[in-house]
Amino acid sequence: MEVRYCADEIVAEARDWIGTPYLHQASCKGAGADCLGLVRGVWRHVIGPEPEVVPSYTPDWSEVSREERLDAGAARHLTRIAGDWQRGDVLLFRMQGAAVAKHVAIVSQATPGAACIIHAYSGHGVVETPLSPAWSRRIVAAFRFPDRSI
Repeated sequence: MEVRYCADEIVAEARDWIGTPYLHQASCKGAGADCLGLVRGVWRHVIGPEPEVVPSYTPDWSEVSREERLDAGAARHLTRIAGDWQRGDVLLFRMQGAAVAKHVAIVSQATPGAACIIHAYSGHGVVETPLSPAWSRRIVAAFRFPDRSI
């Protein structure tokens, strides 16, 4: 029996993480998570076991080496989408100009002009925030969770 991708389930699980403190490299609902840890936790709840062990990473990700590790990892397990992203999709962000992508969020509302994301970042923990122009201009890629089967 095939079970399809479910944006409602993804967003509900991501919202369940709101209030989790920020903790670099962590992925434990209520105890600590960074932006990648949030997506990993949602994956475990919605899809199942994580498909690979995430190697240790520094807060600067791979800025010095200029390797797009976050993008490459997302592309291995999520479906890259071109064009309009939707509720439940995963967005990657560049925090500065031509720097590597090093932030990730889940779209909780995709209404034009009122889009929101759920993400974790230092000093804030897991929060749901409007996808403001400051965040929107930093989007460099969008991905969708895969369909799953049981």
